[in-house]
Amino acid sequence: MREDGELVVAAGFASETGPRQTNQDFGGVCMGTAGERARHGLLAAVADGVSGGREGRAAAELAVRALVEGFYAVPDTLGPAQAMQRPLAAYNRWLHAQGRGETMANSATTFTALALRGRRGHLVHVGDSRAWRFAGGRLTCLTTDHVRPEPDLRHVLIRALGIEPELRLDHRALELAEHDRLLLTTDGVHGALSPARIAAILGESASAEATAERLVATALAAGGQDNATALVLDVVRLPAPDHDGILAGLSGMPTVAPPAPGESIDGFRIERVLSEGRYAVLLVAVDAEDGSAVVLKFPRRDALSDRAMRLAFAREMLVAQRVKSPFVLAAHAVRPDRQTALYGVQPLLRGETMQARLERGPPALAGAIEQAVRLTRGVAALHRLGIVHRDIKPENVMLTDDGGLRLIDLGVARLPRVEDFHGDEIPGTPGFMAPEQFDGHAGDELTDQFALGVTLYRWLTGKAPFGEQEAFQRPRFGRPVPPSRHRPDIPSWLDDALVTAIQPDRGARFGDVVELLRALEGGGAIAPRRNGPVPLAQRDPVRFWQAVALLLALALAASLVLR
Repeated sequence: MREDGELVVAAGFASETGPRQTNQDFGGVCMGTAGERARHGLLAAVADGVSGGREGRAAAELAVRALVEGFYAVPDTLGPAQAMQRPLAAYNRWLHAQGRGETMANSATTFTALALRGRRGHLVHVGDSRAWRFAGGRLTCLTTDHVRPEPDLRHVLIRALGIEPELRLDHRALELAEHDRLLLTTDGVHGALSPARIAAILGESASAEATAERLVATALAAGGQDNATALVLDVVRLPAPDHDGILAGLSGMPTVAPPAPGESIDGFRIERVLSEGRYAVLLVAVDAEDGSAVVLKFPRRDALSDRAMRLAFAREMLVAQRVKSPFVLAAHAVRPDRQTALYGVQPLLRGETMQARLERGPPALAGAIEQAVRLTRGVAALHRLGIVHRDIKPENVMLTDDGGLRLIDLGVARLPRVEDFHGDEIPGTPGFMAPEQFDGHAGDELTDQFALGVTLYRWLTGKAPFGEQEAFQRPRFGRPVPPSRHRPDIPSWLDDALVTAIQPDRGARFGDVVELLRALEGGGAIAPRRNGPVPLAQRDPVRFWQAVALLLALALAASLVLR
């Protein structure tokens, strides 16, 4: 699977002195070089020098500079949290010692910083500056002020850089989402503006720079009596999600029993049970945040080991986010900090499965071939990223009410460079598994092609190419019967395409699914079937040409006799 894309962030910064004589706030953003961003990430920080100290501005500025210089100097293997902790701890010891002397007597500073790397943010904080997140129209404060609890002493700091000999930093990790707005403020902004007013300004969707300037100007216009500083980070684009990051996010989530209709979880109101399968329960719900209809997928805790269950969910989430195809089920976007339990969220597809449609009999040929092409394109989109579905079958194909098609159930997909299931948990459905899978093959593009071929065979004929199989049996793979034996209106080129895809010998199949797609797309338009008997040439082309050859032979023999 390709690991493409990079983190793209737009930043804006504004700081004003206000009614004070000097500005003791300091802040900034360091994007770093391309290599530094890839290894370490980008940094944003604000600091507010304590006014009671002699050199509050110097304490704030030196804190930000110490972080930037130290952050990019430590090995990237330490991770962003430790890369911020180390230089700040060293600076704190120095500042605390300087605060006991004459030049920087009692100097201290608040400090709040964010390091963004990949799809995660790392926050460190001490004092009463603040960090905020604005997402989905909601503003959340990410920090706690370190001040005296008494209402009339809220301006008195109990923790800050330089106050104590040993630094006590608050740490927090964030899962980022595209279009997040992250905000750092000093108390000159949030002391003058309510959270609702801050949210309203962030919701105006101006540029990061214009938003920072508007926050500062509005705070001072509202009667702010302190220096005012705002730093805005807009998350424009995130790198492609990676499996380990998704799995790490799922590892701490508890498994819970599926909620009943009428109950809610994380803002999703359960409407009804959609299905109860062997491995999962699907519930139709309404997302209270945007009113959309979704499907929540809860694992059955007794069906798989905890490890296999989390691997399956991580795979499904990763594939749904990575694959951009109108024929593969996408993910329903959910804020990373919203989910509290292990379940998946998908858009609700209105329609029926291919299997449900088949129960009413095989569909008309022209429309069936169009859907076969769509399904093959969906499988090709997976294979293009090195993803193997491993459970292609009519039950895992949705035919939507608008005439579209989606390949679903991606939880058992095989991904490149990602830990696989244990040998006794390798997935697949008998009747659709290639012969080599019964000998322990974990599944690849050619086994997917086999399952796709069997699925299309069933879709067009309603029959199994090797006979119906019981789940406990090892199928007998003989020579596949051409689908035209079951459905005479199937043309020869389609016979050949499907029989090639389901050859028991993997070396006799198409080289890849794209070759199968070309065969399906290149077969020509399907003429509408005429009323009356089907001509022998279409019904049984082999017998037709045998009869033609016999007639020619008889004609030749007659001409020789007459001569």
